[in-house]
Amino acid sequence: MTLDEEYMLKALELAEKAYALGEIPVGAIVVSPEGEIIGEGYNQRELLGSPTAHAEVLAIEQAARRLGQWRLTGCTLYVTLEPCPMCAGAIMNSRLKRVVYGAFDDKNGACASVTCLFDEKFTHIPFIRSRVMQERCGGILTQFFSELRDK
Repeated sequence: MTLDEEYMLKALELAEKAYALGEIPVGAIVVSPEGEIIGEGYNQRELLGSPTAHAEVLAIEQAARRLGQWRLTGCTLYVTLEPCPMCAGAIMNSRLKRVVYGAFDDKNGACASVTCLFDEKFTHIPFIRSRVMQERCGGILTQFFSELRDK
């Protein structure tokens, strides 16, 4: 198992927490250059009543608080689903070095699926790696939405 897969497993654990709460099951972690998990998040839009309570945003905010600064230079974000435009903006603004994600988001993805904001001429562009544990990351979403439709 690669290091990226090990960290993605932690993000998947967080996605499962979201699932258990009836939230769209997306999990994210921020890892420091030294390999320490410094931020964690899972979708909590319903729980918090906030349109910005995406896994990525919550993980980035926690990491920034932990470091005592908004710049997450050298850090990597692991997220189970391709970031949306809002999250892509938070990624650029926090100066993350890398983004590693699992499943593609054909409806809202801003790294490859619908558009790629990182192809534009913004100040900071992270390195992107996709398809890490893609089947498992996509599987939890497929199961969630299948159960939701059945209700």
